[in-house]
Amino acid sequence: MRFSVNIPNFGDFADPRTVANLAATAEQAGWDGLFVWDHVLHRQHQGRPFADPWMLLTAAALATSRIRLGTLLTPVPRYRPQQLARQVATLDRLSGGRVIFGAGLGGPVEDEYRSFGDTAEPRVLAERLDEGLDLLGRFWSGEPVDHRGRHYEARDVTLLPATVQQPAPPVWIGGFWPRRAPMRRAARWDGAAPLFETARHGHAPDPAEVRELVGYVRTHRTAGADRPFEFVLGGVTPADAAGARDVIGPLRDAGATWWDERQVQGGPDLHRLPPVLRRVQAGPPVL
Repeated sequence: MRFSVNIPNFGDFADPRTVANLAATAEQAGWDGLFVWDHVLHRQHQGRPFADPWMLLTAAALATSRIRLGTLLTPVPRYRPQQLARQVATLDRLSGGRVIFGAGLGGPVEDEYRSFGDTAEPRVLAERLDEGLDLLGRFWSGEPVDHRGRHYEARDVTLLPATVQQPAPPVWIGGFWPRRAPMRRAARWDGAAPLFETARHGHAPDPAEVRELVGYVRTHRTAGADRPFEFVLGGVTPADAAGARDVIGPLRDAGATWWDERQVQGGPDLHRLPPVLRRVQAGPPVL
């Protein structure tokens, strides 16, 4: 099992130097990854500074050499695919092939989309997500792309350089369980990074629900898929080994392959560096 640190892209973490120092500390303490939120607007946190997640991850890449880096998660329908493809490929090159790309619809959709005059219709956003993911994979290949879809177009386009990781960086798909559609989408890619209706961000889910989700995704995996598949769960663990085992052990047994250390969404420490830094310095859980 692997272990990552999860931070928002606002509050104390809106400073790239802070994120670079945190990433270096996480690497030295033995963590396996650092993941950053991707928001341009979250009205619940208005009044706090926000930063571009790709700039934060660039700073983290320059300060580290081993840990995996990425977003959890990027709202693909909010971007132009060609812009997003360049950002991810550039970071993958800079980091020596350490990017993991977390993707989904994002949210809150009213804040992230309608506030800027875009649609918040779930069906349309889901279409843009699927079409955008397909285009990203083709752009990352470095091969010529011709595409005329419902939402996007590319006319004899070749984006170079390609990503270091081929055929593409790992793509993890987020969504709320027990909604089935996002997990069917995840089954077509490289990982599932679900939240749960019964356990929101920062709260560990029920192992029985995790077992059900893992089984559902596995039944929808493409026959013959030869790339590793990850199940990414998260929440808060105590620094002591026994307490962490009590939280994570049953989830690992249910099929989880990554534990993503997070702060509680509505808690006072979500955007503050000191409590996150203390937990990072204590090192990842030991199972």
